[in-house]
Amino acid sequence: MSNTLDLAIALLKKQSLTPQDAGCMDLMAEYLEQRGFNIEWMNFGDTRNLWARRGNATPLFCFAGHTDVVPTGPLDQWDTPPFEPTIKGDLLYARGAADMKGSLAAMLTACDSFIQQHADHNGSIAFLITSDEEGTALDGTVKVMHALNKRNEKIDFCIVGEPSSHKIFGDMVRVGRRGSINGYLKLIGKQGHVAYPELVENPIHRLAPILSLLTAEKWDEGNDHFPPTHFQISNLNSGTGATNVVPGHADMAFNLRFSSELTPAEIKRRITYIIDQHSDNYELTWALSGLPFITEKGTLTNAVEKAVHEVTGISPVLSTGGGISDGRFIAPSGAQLIELGPINETIHKINECVSVKDLDTLSITYCKVLENILLVSIE
Repeated sequence: MSNTLDLAIALLKKQSLTPQDAGCMDLMAEYLEQRGFNIEWMNFGDTRNLWARRGNATPLFCFAGHTDVVPTGPLDQWDTPPFEPTIKGDLLYARGAADMKGSLAAMLTACDSFIQQHADHNGSIAFLITSDEEGTALDGTVKVMHALNKRNEKIDFCIVGEPSSHKIFGDMVRVGRRGSINGYLKLIGKQGHVAYPELVENPIHRLAPILSLLTAEKWDEGNDHFPPTHFQISNLNSGTGATNVVPGHADMAFNLRFSSELTPAEIKRRITYIIDQHSDNYELTWALSGLPFITEKGTLTNAVEKAVHEVTGISPVLSTGGGISDGRFIAPSGAQLIELGPINETIHKINECVSVKDLDTLSITYCKVLENILLVSIE
């Protein structure tokens, strides 16, 4: 087995259900310390965070990722135990194989290979690893970035190891992400017997025209980097369970993945206006998950495109699709940031897996990116 596969299996054996790290970072820290990295623990609340850096010169190239994984789901639906990594053919099965312990292993071996070949490289290399990405994301990368910014430690280039590939490894690289905002609406009515409509106020009836307007709204046209903003309902709930009772309230959770053409303030204003047309008795709360960000074509995107093409022969699509990642906390610092990782088809699913071959290919590609960044003069 390859070194990358060995490390991936060692990480996958650890049951690091979010926000638990379960010793993954200790393994990584030991590996990095043996290769000249200074190890610093930045723990906040119950969340472990690792900041490891080799060198003090600029530019600073950072690998970022997370050791926590999502829950397994029903164990009886897995073909093999989710924390007993199993190889079948070219596929390695385990929870976190693609998202994203395979990438973490590839980052480690890429650095090992690069340092062995280029001990006198320019700049510095760092790892920013958290165990709070799949959960609340309150005490992880966002807190580490705040601490780094306070002491003026600036990341110049960053690769997040999220599974970015679509059909084959390297066919897609994320160069940004849309913003994400969640809204929680509670329409308040008056509960009562369905036979006495004059004595009740049905919140479901009031919700119907609001839903129609929100789903028909054209939020923006998008732009060169982002598709148009879209609105989606994620949960709708009302009723008492009885067929002869008008409920006292109706609850709706919704999300907008938004482009840089919109701001959270504008989204809130427009949605509040629509609701106000049909109800004056409601509660509306918001949770902003992240703002849109983009890394323009430049040093990092060129280095990544060149590396992917050299290793795989593929010219990757530069995309801003998909969900959100911890890149949203790093990019605002001014870092050039991309996401590059394995195929994302099985992430968060039963029988999550990653190609064994792709693990080695990913490691080689990461190493090539380091060469393209740190073996040349940065203007």
